[in-house]
Amino acid sequence: MPRYGMVIDTKRCVSCNRCAMICRVEHNLPDGVLWNRAMTDGGDYFRVPGGSYPNDLTMKFYTLACQHCDNPACLEACPTGATDKREDGIVTVDYEKCIGCKSCIAACPYEGVRTLIEAPTYQLDFAVGDAAVPAQVENTVSKCTFCVERIDRGEQPRCADICFAHARYFGDLDDPDSEISKVLASREYDRLLEDQGTGPNVYFLK
Repeated sequence: MPRYGMVIDTKRCVSCNRCAMICRVEHNLPDGVLWNRAMTDGGDYFRVPGGSYPNDLTMKFYTLACQHCDNPACLEACPTGATDKREDGIVTVDYEKCIGCKSCIAACPYEGVRTLIEAPTYQLDFAVGDAAVPAQVENTVSKCTFCVERIDRGEQPRCADICFAHARYFGDLDDPDSEISKVLASREYDRLLEDQGTGPNVYFLK
C-alpha cells in the first residue's frame, strides 16, 4: 500500500495561485472557500519581501493546504468518525457523518486548511469540476483530499498537473524509486510545525 505525500519546491513556486483556482473548479467549491492557497514568506503582505533594502531583502512562496499527517490531530478530535485516514495516508471527511462541530478545525495546528460550509453559495447555477467529487454539504467541514477521486483512477492531484512552474511533486513516500522520494533524497526540506507531532506529509524544498 502506498503512503502518499506532496512536495512543494519553494525555489520554483511563483505564487500564481493556479493550484488554488483549479482546486476550486475541480471540487466545485462554494464562494469564499479555498482548500489550497499561496502564501508569502517574507514581508507582512502577499508578494512583499521582508528585510531591508537594498541588500537584505528576502521572499519565497509556499502553498498551504491539509498536510495529510501521519498522526492527524483532527482524527482524534472528531466525535463522529467523520474524519478518517485511509490506508494510503490520505485524510478525508465523510459529509454524511460530519455534524459541523468544528472540533477538527480547533484541533488542527495548520490554520485555515479546513472550512465550515455554513450556507454555500455559487457564482454559477450549475456544478463544475470532476463528476466523481461529492457535493459540498451545508454545516459540514470541507478540506483538501489530495483529489482522492483522481488518485483512485490512477491520476495525480489536479494541482500537481496544472503547476506550470513544475513546483509540485506527488507520489508514494515509501517507494524509494518514486520521483517524490528521489527529490526528497536530493534536497533539503522543511515540514510545517513538526514540533506538534502530527507528522505532516507535505514537504517544502529549500
